[in-house]
Amino acid sequence: MTEKPDVPEQDEAAAAPSDDDSGAAVAETGARRGVSRRALIGWTGGALAVGAGAAGGVAAAVGGGTETVANSTVTSVPFEGPHQAGIVTPVQDRLHFVTFDVLTDDRAKLVRLLQQWTAAARAMTQGQPVGKGAVDGIPEAPPDDTGEALGLPPANLTLTIGFGPTLFVKDNKDRFGIAAKRPVALADLPPFPADNLDPNRSGGDICVQACADDPQVAVHAIRNLARIGFGTVAVRWSQLGFGKTSSTTPDAQTPRNLFGFKDGTRNIASDETSRQDEFVWADGSDWMAGGSYLVARRIRMHIETWDRTGLGEQETVIGRTKGEGAPMGAVKEHDPVPLKVLDERSHVRLSHPDSNDGITILRRGYSFVDGSDGLGRLDAGLFFLAYQRDPRRGFIPLQQKLASQDRLNEYIQHVGSAIFACPPGVRGADDYWGKGLFA
Repeated sequence: MTEKPDVPEQDEAAAAPSDDDSGAAVAETGARRGVSRRALIGWTGGALAVGAGAAGGVAAAVGGGTETVANSTVTSVPFEGPHQAGIVTPVQDRLHFVTFDVLTDDRAKLVRLLQQWTAAARAMTQGQPVGKGAVDGIPEAPPDDTGEALGLPPANLTLTIGFGPTLFVKDNKDRFGIAAKRPVALADLPPFPADNLDPNRSGGDICVQACADDPQVAVHAIRNLARIGFGTVAVRWSQLGFGKTSSTTPDAQTPRNLFGFKDGTRNIASDETSRQDEFVWADGSDWMAGGSYLVARRIRMHIETWDRTGLGEQETVIGRTKGEGAPMGAVKEHDPVPLKVLDERSHVRLSHPDSNDGITILRRGYSFVDGSDGLGRLDAGLFFLAYQRDPRRGFIPLQQKLASQDRLNEYIQHVGSAIFACPPGVRGADDYWGKGLFA
């Protein structure tokens, strides 16, 4: 099983990776299958032709498509629902996360892009091409779809969107007339001790999280959205991830991070609706009801230093055995955590809900290895994703504690950071991402 990084634990409720979801991953048979992705109609030109108030045409276009799959079962995650897919959805194997800066101050142009993106996301998550597809178009014009997912099944693709604080107010300007709708819970993250944040890997007006069981499907989705948004948005930064580090699948074994440890054995599961209502979904009657708040942190892991550390020290720092993954003083991975047996500054003890007045977040992180730095060290770590009902009562107080006390800080450093408000799911053919915000 692929290894992943460590940060606030959810068994331990903190900012750490999210476990693999062995039950939800697609049971694909054989190699990549032939899937015809060309059957959409009702779109025009190089960008999606969805009118400013006519997202309803999207459903007709998608419904008109056909898909042929030989000798296989193609699985896809429903796009519509009360909540966005990609939050409590069984965690897929691969990630492509991207943030965008909005280049325009034209509200109508931004709304149109959100409608176009919704249409494209609806199509791609169901294994359909964008627009008229990648082939058989006008030779002199770029095709509507970039084409690298031709012949591939949907691979459980989910696309999840979020809006950053700077979409509401930037440089003291209410760019789109939505400043008054900025949720109080969308608070800027405070500085944490030992942070070394790269501004080029932090922030963003809009984020899109693409998760899939095939990396090419995830990359294809982000590439198409970036292409559709050309001139209206520009990519600010992005991150590829492999090897999920936590799970939303009930009773699944916790994956290992890049330090070789299991971290976060009690992540909120996809069937734990009461815990989701308590800790994940925003409430109220405004446009965020049914949405969630996302904190994204790029956490560099000092692999070489860790690899020269003795096994006993590693286990003491984490608070778990490296083999079984049991809490120190226990026998099995899912045994109750005997907090008083653990080192006072161990990661597990500090991040456990019982040490934090019950603070609980849903983790969905991934490992990353982005080559090496100029000194020959691996640029590797955990891309930490945490969903919660309110960051002011979730990630922020938890990370403040970990950043000042966790023994793990000797081996990690937070180098990128962002926070987003993720609206509820799309409901119906005339709905689109963020419609409640711009209504």
